Order: sequence, then structure tokens, then C-alpha cells
Amino acid sequence: MDTINEKKLVTILVPAYNEHEVIPLLYERLLKLMNEQVQYDFEILFVNDGSKDNTLELIQALREKDKRINYVNLSRNYGKEVAMVAGFDYLKGDCLVIIDADLQDPPELIPEMLKYWEEGYDDVYARRKSRKGESLLKKLTSWGFYRTLQSMTNIEIQKDTGDFRLLDRRCVEAIKQLRESQRYTKGLYSWIGYNKKEILYDRDPRVAGKSKWNYRRLLNLSIDGITSFTTSPLRWAAILGIVISGIAFLYMMKVILKRLIYGADVSGYASIMVAILGLGGIQLIFLGLIGEYLGRAFYEVKGRPLYFIDRYNEEKETNRKG
Repeated sequence: MDTINEKKLVTILVPAYNEHEVIPLLYERLLKLMNEQVQYDFEILFVNDGSKDNTLELIQALREKDKRINYVNLSRNYGKEVAMVAGFDYLKGDCLVIIDADLQDPPELIPEMLKYWEEGYDDVYARRKSRKGESLLKKLTSWGFYRTLQSMTNIEIQKDTGDFRLLDRRCVEAIKQLRESQRYTKGLYSWIGYNKKEILYDRDPRVAGKSKWNYRRLLNLSIDGITSFTTSPLRWAAILGIVISGIAFLYMMKVILKRLIYGADVSGYASIMVAILGLGGIQLIFLGLIGEYLGRAFYEVKGRPLYFIDRYNEEKETNRKG
């Protein structure tokens, strides 16, 4: 008896927040891709992260004509990092492709990712050669962040990469076990290990709409990344404290000897104030640094669910939580 080989199911995960302008354009390009890659079955899984426009209604309309589309509607806006966790929890595929809705990452790169996946790679990630449509400041800060984080941790951090990647199911299951609330998923991809493959591409400018990543959010994400993967800043603070204490001790000995040996008057109101204000500022910085780590421990020990679901497709969720 001949056996029928079932097609592998590929889930394309799309986190979306106020993306009604690009959803139809994204679907058009994904539809072309799915029609060409006939050797696979596809699922498009949208995660609506509390959008305030008609993103959800557009997704629902697309699902009415294409049942390969599923969607998770979160109870409110939790942020992209948590939205991706919800997608990991609900996907059905043998592998997962994560792509942003704004079409800065070209869906046409997915067949190449699938080719390397079939060759045995578990994590096929796209590294940006260029970043069109982004300011010089954003490019420089991104460049500096990845290299700063790498210098602080012993984990090999993938530079100049985002969430656009293919993950084998076992990578997804590994990340699903990491339920930390202060998330930096780009670092988690590196932390779990497995067999990785890099492909290079030119990132396009956003097709429509506005970026949700302002500098405040990017700064918060950078802090999350550093505090999630290294305690080096605390060690540096301790070392700097020892150095400053040593300098202060030497200066104190100089003042004492100058007074005892030469009988010189020790004046210098301005220098004293500079020393007090300088050391006070450094102490406040260190307290803030310690507070960042304590704050993350505070959130983790609460053990709250990462998210709540309003509905999965047409069914309301009453008890399902992340």
C-alpha cells in the first residue's frame, strides 16, 4: 500500500498593533508566497495586540475568505514581546516564521529560510545588511547597543538581527518554557542555542503607517536586554566604587600630610562641593542600577500571567491565559 506523505505545516506569525494600513498589502504578498510554495501547508497567525484601529476587523474579514488565517486577540496592549509569546502558545505548525506586519522584512525571503530548515537548521535568522528609511541616530544606537550587550555577556548575541526568522518547533517549545515577564526575545533566541543559520538581506522602509518603536520604547527594550542577560553593570559599579574610594583615600592622605608636614592651610570650598556632588551623583546612578535589577525581581516573583486572551478566532476565551 502506498503511503501518502503529509505536507509540513508552516506557521507565519504576525504580531500587529494598529496596522490596518498594511494588513491587506501583507496578505497579498503572503498569499502569493503560499500559492507558490505548494509543497507546504500554511497557517497565518495574527496576534492583535490591543489595536485601537480596525486591524482586528480586517483580520476577521480575511479569515472569512481564507481559513488558513487564525488570530489571537489579546485583552489589551501588552507589547510585541508578549504578543509573540501568545503566538508561540497558539501556533500549530511544524516550524514558525516570525514577520512584522509593516513589510520592512520581505516575505519573499521565506522560501530561502525553508530551504535551510529542510537542510537541518533549527533557527534561520535574517541579518540586516542595510536599514532603509531609518535615521542615522537610530542606526548608530542600534549598532552600539548590540556590541555593548555582547561585551557584557558570554552568550553569542546575534548582531543587527530582529525577530524576522524561522524557528523549528523544538526551538519554539524551548522558548515557551521561558515565561519571564521582562522579556528580551532576541537574546532568548541566542540563549536556547540549537543549530543556527544566518542569511543576509536589505531591510526595506515601512510600507505604510508609523513605527511603534519610539526612542523611549527602544531605550526600555535596551535596558531589558542588558539586565536580562548580564549582571556585569553591578560588577562594574563595585569596581568603580573601589577605584573611587582608593582615589579618595590617597587624596585624604595628601591633605593630612600637607597639613602636618608643611603646616599649610587646607582650603577649597569649591573642590569639596565638586567631590560631594560628583560622588553623590555616582551613588544615585548605582542606586538606580540596583533598582533596575530589584524591580525585575519584583515583577518576576509576582508570578502573574504574561497575557490574557479576549478570543481565539470566533470563540471567546474565558480561562485561557499566558
